[in-house]
Amino acid sequence: MNERPRLDATRFTLDGNPVEVFAAPGERLSQVLREKLDARDVKIGCNAGDCGACTVLLDGAPVCACLTPAQQAQDRHVETLRGLHASDKIAPMLAQRFADHGAAQCGICIPGMMVSAVALLRRNPAPSETEVGDALGGVLCRCTGYRKIIDAVMGLPAQARHSDGAVGASIARVDGAAKTGGKEIFGDDIAPPGTLEIFVVRAPHHRAKFTLGDCDAFAAQTRGITSVLTARDVPGRNLHGVIPQFMDQPVFATDETRFRGEAVAAVVGTPEAIAAFDPTRFPVTWEPLDALTDIAQAQAEDAPCLHMERERNVMCTGLVEHGDADAAMRAADVTVEGHFKSGFVEHAYIEPEAGYARLVDGRLELHVCTQAPVMNLDALEIITGMSRRDIRIRPTSVGGGFGAKLDLTVHPYLALAAIKTGQPVRLAYGRVESMQSSTKRHPSDIHMKIGADHEGRVVAATFDGSFDTGAYASWGPTVANRVPVHASGPYRVPHYRARSKGVHTNQPPSGAFRGFGVPQSAIAQESLFDELADKLGIDRLEFRIRNALRNGQPTVCGQVFEQGVGIEACLTALRTAWQSERADCASFNAQHRHRRRGVGVAGGWYGCGNTSLPNPSTIKCGLRVDGTVVLHQGAVDIGQGSNTVISQIFATALGVPVESIERVCPDTDLTPDAGKTSASRQTFVTGNAALRAATQLRTEILKRMNAAQDAKVILVSGAVTATDAAGTHRLDLADLPTNPDGYVLQAQASYDPPTRPMDALGQGHPYAQFGYAAHLVVVEVDTAMGTTRAIRAVAAHDVGKAINPVLVEGQVHGGFAQGLGMALMEEYLPGRTENLHDYLIPTIGDIPPIETVIIEEPDAHGPYGAKGLGEHALIPTAPAILNAIHDATGARITSVPATPERVRAAIRGLDA
Repeated sequence: MNERPRLDATRFTLDGNPVEVFAAPGERLSQVLREKLDARDVKIGCNAGDCGACTVLLDGAPVCACLTPAQQAQDRHVETLRGLHASDKIAPMLAQRFADHGAAQCGICIPGMMVSAVALLRRNPAPSETEVGDALGGVLCRCTGYRKIIDAVMGLPAQARHSDGAVGASIARVDGAAKTGGKEIFGDDIAPPGTLEIFVVRAPHHRAKFTLGDCDAFAAQTRGITSVLTARDVPGRNLHGVIPQFMDQPVFATDETRFRGEAVAAVVGTPEAIAAFDPTRFPVTWEPLDALTDIAQAQAEDAPCLHMERERNVMCTGLVEHGDADAAMRAADVTVEGHFKSGFVEHAYIEPEAGYARLVDGRLELHVCTQAPVMNLDALEIITGMSRRDIRIRPTSVGGGFGAKLDLTVHPYLALAAIKTGQPVRLAYGRVESMQSSTKRHPSDIHMKIGADHEGRVVAATFDGSFDTGAYASWGPTVANRVPVHASGPYRVPHYRARSKGVHTNQPPSGAFRGFGVPQSAIAQESLFDELADKLGIDRLEFRIRNALRNGQPTVCGQVFEQGVGIEACLTALRTAWQSERADCASFNAQHRHRRRGVGVAGGWYGCGNTSLPNPSTIKCGLRVDGTVVLHQGAVDIGQGSNTVISQIFATALGVPVESIERVCPDTDLTPDAGKTSASRQTFVTGNAALRAATQLRTEILKRMNAAQDAKVILVSGAVTATDAAGTHRLDLADLPTNPDGYVLQAQASYDPPTRPMDALGQGHPYAQFGYAAHLVVVEVDTAMGTTRAIRAVAAHDVGKAINPVLVEGQVHGGFAQGLGMALMEEYLPGRTENLHDYLIPTIGDIPPIETVIIEEPDAHGPYGAKGLGEHALIPTAPAILNAIHDATGARITSVPATPERVRAAIRGLDA
């Protein structure tokens, strides 16, 4: 009965080579390709045919390898991206197009995209945009916004240009070849086949008591199971959290779980045992308890406290107060107010959390997809009880993060399993597990009121926002403190009061997600700005321009920027499109009854870096005896392009071409702490550290040659030359001693933005810089069905200085796509939308053409005047879309997403 079935060989041709494998009946082709044939360019994003990352060609036709039994490949031809590069002339040509258009960001979806595109171009070398959309519609991308991919496949004129890569040049990504060649190594690509695997046992209820049985006996009696981990196996503290004062989440719950998906144990075993593992057999008994599933419930007097020290389940509060908002509101000529709600939004990166751990000479080494390697090291030091000197974090490539990969995910389970077993271990979350356990965008419940005078000047605003931070704090304190600073929008508001609070519920932890609560507050503020403008009879765009914050004016925190306030320029850049699109919409609406078009506009701002807290980055660099310059760059690139941008800043400051720079990727053994990749800080903060380090190294080189500071530096084999007015100088590097790091010259520099703590009323200098944006969106609404389609967008962004314009456009497109998803379709419902079939994110057919307008209002502190961009790209999108729906239909949507049901109900409400 226990004998394994005899497996017959499956034979097929893989990338031109005959192969033979023994696959279990029904075993996925994706599994066979990755684990038995080393084709790890085939990526796994969902194992359900929803994301398309695993797409391969089967006899020339694209198929999802995760839905294809390996036996169906018998006597057929299978082609992967790597194989296409080796044998098909289209793939290298397409890879160059992708590079030139910036069409690959994180890179996890690119194998599926390119394989599908090759199949299309084989049969149709000059496809239309519609044909490209049809061919690639089954592959999801969360980073790019698709438009760059469409342009690349169609072969439109390239944007990137070959140059020395100085600041301002649109060069291709320095790490792009690995992405388009299928060679990028992500979290689940490291572990060798046969490595022990982990299954995390998670709570099936929103709240429950539980009892574990004899886990050791279970392991001993279950074939292939090596061990079981529980809270008793945590040698340090069974606790973690990203903000030290709010550490509250156990690695493994004890006695009671607080949200569906919380971990209670982890089973370690062979791949075969984990594949066959039945969680219903695990010795745990559950007692479901009444759960708090919304903010109002959680704050009721008789509500149980999730954390006893947090009264009425309030995690923390935030406040910014400036002037006398109540008196100014009473004196206002016109006021508007509203109540706005938003729900959970899932990050939906195409790469689920994954990693690999092993012990190397007694040290713990983790290869993991992460946005914050040093923060991970800090956390594992606490959990494992080990010295940080004995822990090494080696980030893999990250297939999208957007904030959720700042928190610990697979890390503690990998670490504890490696320590307990003494063997290498791997863990990759399935899509359902990822969506159950990962952090989300905070649901919000916002009341806001704004008053203006008869000339259209805003005089006062009040804001009260409650945010569902879920079962644990995560980045909830950051949201609670950041939102009041930003809820005014990038406008002059002389009298202001904004209160916020984070509230615990028995829902998934809410954490960092592109904007840290600002997109939610922007919906309220920008919707009310439209209502104010209409009440006053002022053009909606002109109303915003009239109230735009300007240089020398105080923000609601009393902070004054003498330069770099670029919101007026962003809004003004939309004027021509605003006028023409409104005229076009009026013409269209005159000819259609049930299809109505509208145009909406919204502004946004975002403070780069931590709020009133230290926020340093450090960069190290060195010159080898052979003339090679090495950049130790610890900022994790999650697709946004920091590898390229920081290299450009460094190379420009040093005075050499980017292509001459050798990079050492993030590694806590080899690279200094460049801080976490979040809060739009890497270009600004780490970019400044890179500029300083390069300047130090350049100064030392020139000093050695007694050359002028403006000398032209050239790296040659074994030497450096510098040419200035006095002639050419030469430094023979073999004459210099080599230090322990292998460098003849070395520099290291740090940068921490100048901020000032806020006082009890939120007055101070929370950020050294803000970035600014304004979006215009045209939508078409089917008033009978309630469906909304974006048909065109214009996005103006003040980036201070565009270090790499093609990457700026890519960030704008990707942020717009996520903002569109938040506005129209994305709604995470715990227990109901835990996969990419039920949880909808934008596809290639949902994103309209986007015109990107780059505004450069140099910042006083940014490297070469540059500002951050990542968050800004999303903030104005949803409110612009909601304003466009109102413009088209007269219906105001106050709860997102604006699903067809909600839009139709709002339209019907106008007729009631």
